[in-house]
Amino acid sequence: MRNFRVTMCMLLFFSLSMSAQNIVKGIVISGDSEKPLQGVSISVKDAGITQTTGNDGSFMLQNVPGGRQFVVISFKGYETQNFPVQLSGNTVDLGTIMMYEDVSEDRDLSTITLSDDELNNDTSSADNISGLLQSSMDVYLRTAAFEWSSSFYRIKGLDSENGKVLINGIEMNKLYNGRPQWSNWGGLNDVLRNQEFSNGLTPSNYTFGGVLGSTNINTRASEYRKGTRISYASSNRSYVHRIMGTYTSGLLENGWAIAVSGSRRAGNEGYVDGTFYDANSIFASIEKVINDNHSLNFTVIAAENERGKSSPNTEEVYDIKGIKYNPYFGYQNGKMRNSRVRNLYEPIIMLNHYWNLADNTTLNTNVSYQWGRMGNSRINYNGARLINGFPVGGGSNPDPTYYQNLPSYALRNGTGNEYDLLQQFLNDGQLDWDEMIRQNLTGSESTNSKYILYEDRNDEKQFTANTILSTELNDNITLNGKLQYSQVRSDNFANVLDLLGGSGFLDVDTFGGTLDQKQSDLRNPNRTVGEGDHFSYNYKLNSSIYNGFLQAQFKYNKVDFYLAGDVSRTTHQREGLYQNGAFADNSFGKSEKLEFTNFGAKGGFTYKISGRHLLDVNGGYISKAPTLRNSFSNPRENNNTVLNLTSEKIMSFDASYILRSPIVQAKVTGYYTGIKDATEISFFFADGIGGDSTAFVQEVLTGIEKRHFGAEVGIEAQVTPTLKLKGAANIGQYTYNNNPSIYLTSDAGVALAPTTSYLKDYRVASGPQKAYSVGFEYRDPDYWWFGATANYLDDTYVDVAPLKRTSNFSLDSDGVQFTDYDSAVARRLLAQEEFNSYLVVNAVGGKSWKIGDYYIGFFASINNLFDQKYKSGGFEQGRNANYRTAKADADLSTPVFGNKYWYGRGTTYFMNVYFRF
Repeated sequence: MRNFRVTMCMLLFFSLSMSAQNIVKGIVISGDSEKPLQGVSISVKDAGITQTTGNDGSFMLQNVPGGRQFVVISFKGYETQNFPVQLSGNTVDLGTIMMYEDVSEDRDLSTITLSDDELNNDTSSADNISGLLQSSMDVYLRTAAFEWSSSFYRIKGLDSENGKVLINGIEMNKLYNGRPQWSNWGGLNDVLRNQEFSNGLTPSNYTFGGVLGSTNINTRASEYRKGTRISYASSNRSYVHRIMGTYTSGLLENGWAIAVSGSRRAGNEGYVDGTFYDANSIFASIEKVINDNHSLNFTVIAAENERGKSSPNTEEVYDIKGIKYNPYFGYQNGKMRNSRVRNLYEPIIMLNHYWNLADNTTLNTNVSYQWGRMGNSRINYNGARLINGFPVGGGSNPDPTYYQNLPSYALRNGTGNEYDLLQQFLNDGQLDWDEMIRQNLTGSESTNSKYILYEDRNDEKQFTANTILSTELNDNITLNGKLQYSQVRSDNFANVLDLLGGSGFLDVDTFGGTLDQKQSDLRNPNRTVGEGDHFSYNYKLNSSIYNGFLQAQFKYNKVDFYLAGDVSRTTHQREGLYQNGAFADNSFGKSEKLEFTNFGAKGGFTYKISGRHLLDVNGGYISKAPTLRNSFSNPRENNNTVLNLTSEKIMSFDASYILRSPIVQAKVTGYYTGIKDATEISFFFADGIGGDSTAFVQEVLTGIEKRHFGAEVGIEAQVTPTLKLKGAANIGQYTYNNNPSIYLTSDAGVALAPTTSYLKDYRVASGPQKAYSVGFEYRDPDYWWFGATANYLDDTYVDVAPLKRTSNFSLDSDGVQFTDYDSAVARRLLAQEEFNSYLVVNAVGGKSWKIGDYYIGFFASINNLFDQKYKSGGFEQGRNANYRTAKADADLSTPVFGNKYWYGRGTTYFMNVYFRF
């Protein structure tokens, strides 16, 4: 009897002990053959627990730390899978886990060209999202990244500045415009796959983040899978050829690890005419694991990218020349040459120290330095020659699509030569380099160039240092903190690239007033410059940010929640190096120093109704300083700061229902984001200011409010072991929520005093506001797979011109309303254009072979399978700024200053073959 009681006590103690343990178990099988996989690595991230599966594919991890953990399942040649689990003295059974051949590692290659394109990079209206989202496993986010990016779709209608991109904990978003510069690491797909993505306001261990979340790219050499990979790709999108090679050593016995990668991407012409591509990228990461507690990692990223741009065009131009037409290029001595070339080279070096302070505490200290150049070239056709000490001359606009070169202009003026203009444009319509050179060499009074090729240059140096602390206070509470300092110094100037046959270029503004006002630099009047010289404008921008972030995460059986706060101090300052003649008293030297203190707070919770049904709620308030771009109204010419400049405020909220069953994975989200006190600056030539004046103006819009709300849906069903069905949708509405203030500045003395722009309820131009996708993926046991999606996109709007929505539109030069003003006609003229909806079908497929320890894979995708023609974006020209000029133009059968558009690509392909061992 006594032995029985002892036995029962021991069994009870054992059962209690087991019940108090945290256990994770499961079985791993091949998703293709459904046979158990032996030797699969099962680990708990950052916990030092690792196990491999047995003959039957099973595993059981015991004594796993409590709280929220990530179980990482990896096997060479197969997709790595990550499973979040919540542990509190319980057993989590992950069930049967299917692993698939890693052909999907090339899945993102089908869209990497989207990151390279940035078709409207100068105005930042074509933000790319695929890079930010490629690490997400959420079906809706993957659909947005892979299927809708070519339509310039934006998550929640927001710019990419609302998402943070980090490399080893260092933020990569540019201080100039707040956006990540994806080209800085383009072409390095192989070594940028180790990513941690936090969606929306959900917590990140590295940063407070933004409304669109954050992505941290990990380049620690020891965390790459050992092996070598060589690949070749071909496409007709941006580049034509790409070759890439990568070697990773894994962690060696002596504690060293090395990862190196390099690629070349090139093409004489992409999908759009004249858009060449030339890019080289290298990467190296070296890590020394000093001991169990300390490790140092050094990373170098150097990506040089040069590409020819394409232009937006009016419908008249597209109707005549087609959607591949590009007026930016022409032929010089029979060779194709693009005048609008973007040249970027900004290397990054980074040193990271990883310190395990205790079993549950880590401290990462990171230092980064980035420097380099970005140039955007164009033609200057205002070259003058000194006649009796006064600059005279200038050329005509060489743009083939200049309005006076098109048939609509002849029709409007009744000159009768519209047919001749049409035939000339049809038969040629390209930039005439040889004619510009001929004109530069013509004239006996001087050989100064009328036409030159120059670039707008930005040479930037950025230093960033931070330290990131992460500690588990107990099984339920994790604390994250970060201190960071960033400093940027940029030189901004115009740089002469090619005099096009002339002997020099007179550095004056031929549109200026007096001789002094024409001078770019009064300290060097009537200066002649040559190739490689700075001219026109020259100034520095200096900015620094101090930032602190603190976050607490709480994990319990039924609910997880978090609270986070952020504080920052930002300073901006301009320093003029030229004394501009039009702003002699306010251009040379330092501007006032702008200072902003900002705060952010967010919180959220996940309520676990059961293991399969969850509710997730997040909310936050973020204030952020204006970017450098939006702080100075005309930095090329003066030190003027934006009037009444203040920080932007963002309120955001989302709530989701999540279903996780063995067959169906689904998520439904409702979201709302309100933006206040935003600032936007635009530059354009306007007709009809104050009645009939014309000028090149800087348009400053302040106090902007926007409202973004809608619903997102993502669902996928593994209906058979080989067939998966998937669907995604977004139904959004993004509008201006007030009538902001607007004013104009100009060096011609024509300006518009601060007034109101009536934008309330106009749609924000942010790509399709409604998007739907349905598709399937099939994976055959013989290691081939294919899939297809049908994507319907709707509610895309043109970007409206704020100046047209002011009192200036209705008033004559005497300040009185136009006598012929008709409010009904005005409403028609000011109605926002909505583009037609469209359906795009995409197809993908791949095949892989395993030969001994070698892997060979092939991947291909076809986008826009049925060659659907659609407008992906556009904007109203600000040229017709008042009622009379706008009505006169709209009444024409073909408007002279109609809206300008970007068209999406027709049918394109991408294919890739790789060899891995």
